Amino acid sequence: MLILAVAFTALMELAGGSMNLTARAAERSQAALWARSMLDGAYVIDPIKPGQSEGRFDDRYRWRLAVTPWTPPDAARDANQGMLRLYRLDLDVMWGPSAHERVAHFSTLRAVGRTYGAAGS
Repeated sequence: MLILAVAFTALMELAGGSMNLTARAAERSQAALWARSMLDGAYVIDPIKPGQSEGRFDDRYRWRLAVTPWTPPDAARDANQGMLRLYRLDLDVMWGPSAHERVAHFSTLRAVGRTYGAAGS
């Protein structure tokens, strides 16, 4: 009976740990969905502006976006000079209490044609 009680306790702890990992994975997946949505739509219509901005997706998830000009390595810069301007978008998605805040970082480049001012990915 004692062995059965110890085994049952160990199984319950294992199940609890598994549920915790599943919840954390779901939170990260939601953060990735928010980030993809924001980065896919960022500066598609409005002109891109370097700087920082922040806000909320909902009552649980927050975001902070930094936009900076990006210069490619010398070979690529020489080939594209005058045609495209590249910007780096760094997005942090934050959630959870401030004492144990979780952060997921996402980064992408956005190309803007110098001639037309049209944004592209």
